[in-house]
Amino acid sequence: MTEGASTIFQLAGKKILVTGASSGIGRSCAVEIARLGAQVIVSGRNSERLDETLRMLSGEGHLAVVADLSTEDGRTLLLSALPVLDGVVHSAGVNKVLPAAFTGAPDFEEINSVNAEAPIVLTTRLLKEKKIAGNASIVFIASVSSVAGWTGLLSYAASKAALVGASRVLAVELGRRGVRVNCVSPGLVMTPMNESVEALRSEEARKEDLKRYPLGYGRPEDVAYSVAFLLSPASRWITGTNLVVDGGYTAI
Repeated sequence: MTEGASTIFQLAGKKILVTGASSGIGRSCAVEIARLGAQVIVSGRNSERLDETLRMLSGEGHLAVVADLSTEDGRTLLLSALPVLDGVVHSAGVNKVLPAAFTGAPDFEEINSVNAEAPIVLTTRLLKEKKIAGNASIVFIASVSSVAGWTGLLSYAASKAALVGASRVLAVELGRRGVRVNCVSPGLVMTPMNESVEALRSEEARKEDLKRYPLGYGRPEDVAYSVAFLLSPASRWITGTNLVVDGGYTAI
């Protein structure tokens, strides 16, 4: 018997971790997931902003864990606080705009440690410590820059492309357990991080770039809805996919 439309997208009774939940896409994902009935564990590096996120969540039983997931100590701290999870959203990320000729090893390591190493290693630790339930769903927030080149984003694009590759390997390895692993790759979403990058461009450059988005720039909730779908039973036959959510950017 198939589930009704009223329940197939619900997350009631699920325990879901959202990293990078102190702002932007991570915060919006946490809010939407809680609205759909899940118990949410939010993680981030800024305690004040993480507490703000926690207060925004509907329902009860949510938890905030302040941790720097780019360090082994931070990952250990988070793992010690986690129950067995029905879902994980890896949303923590940083960016730095630099021309390729001025990008050195320290720049790449700074970006990669947060955007790729932290979520991939955290996932392996979760699996090793049996913190991922059967039939769970893992979602990595990648980027449209993993499939379309953007000037100045060499390190960022490389780190996000690593997530797409890793998610496909994990999808194959974990599929027999019923665990699904997917990526969501947003285009330009008006988050605090991207707004700071946009501030570096001229008004003329921003207007010209906006023309490349048939549906305009995105909002954090546009990504959160896609993430919630991939966490829900409605996507039970989807794994190893990179869902591009970009307002039509890559269609041009």
